[in-house]
Amino acid sequence: MVDVVVKSFSGFGVDENSLISILGKWDSEEAKNFRKRTTKFFIQDERNFEKWVAEQLDQLKREFLRFQGAIVLWTMHPWERDARLIHDAMSDEPKSYNVLVEIGCTRSSDELLGARRAYHSLYDCSIEEDVASLVIGVEKKLFIALVSSYRYEGPKVHEETAKSEAKTLSTAVKNAAKKHPLEDEDVVRILSIRSKLHLKSVFKHYKEISGDYMEEDVKAYKSLKHTVECLSTPHTYFIKVLEEAINPDANEKVKEGLTRVIVTRADVDMKVIKDEYHTKNGATLIDKIGSIANGNFKDFLLTLLARGG
Repeated sequence: MVDVVVKSFSGFGVDENSLISILGKWDSEEAKNFRKRTTKFFIQDERNFEKWVAEQLDQLKREFLRFQGAIVLWTMHPWERDARLIHDAMSDEPKSYNVLVEIGCTRSSDELLGARRAYHSLYDCSIEEDVASLVIGVEKKLFIALVSSYRYEGPKVHEETAKSEAKTLSTAVKNAAKKHPLEDEDVVRILSIRSKLHLKSVFKHYKEISGDYMEEDVKAYKSLKHTVECLSTPHTYFIKVLEEAINPDANEKVKEGLTRVIVTRADVDMKVIKDEYHTKNGATLIDKIGSIANGNFKDFLLTLLARGG
């Protein structure tokens, strides 16, 4: 039974039903035996006092809250959800700039506008104001441009313009040793105002000019890399977020990506994400989540994953 309890405590979420059925029946000796055998969770101090390992106790508290957090996110209006995700990404330490980029680049123009309106109501200021005051570094101009963008979403693409802008991006990346690409106003302009269909053409021409995909050439510039990935291959980006989140060595900020991606993409493009995950990894995302998550949290994520086929 000790092994069952340990397993119920391990992974994403907790197995509430197992904990209730087992722990509720233990007497004091069984509880003492559990503490003696699970040195991962309990230690004795210099006074021979048994106590929880502080880090494990904090982690367990987070795991109990994981299901609650997923439910709260899911029930929010999508605009409020994105506004809160952006605010938390900038307010918490370490800052999660990838979340800011993710929302700025993967939402439709109306969805992003809605998140900006929600931000006004929630925080009595604009997203742009908070980005300007809270972000320190060369990425600031790009982030402000991304979150304030209202991209054209029609079918027209100007190929000659796309070719010209691909050359501009290629030149900026080649000169990165002298000048950070995000210090180039044209780079920020192209990535923040052009339609996603236009940018697909830009990135295609970029590869023809440079020989490599742009996201490969800008690996050293994390926020720029995430921006290009979210604009060119968003499903690949989301799969990377999921894979990093379920890595056993991931920190808590990275782990949050599991809930965020499944909740925000469940009714958008989760079927495509699941199909591409299966193709890449040879296993289904549903099977993977089933093996690493526990209890109500697992059941809820699997229910969301099952939506839309």
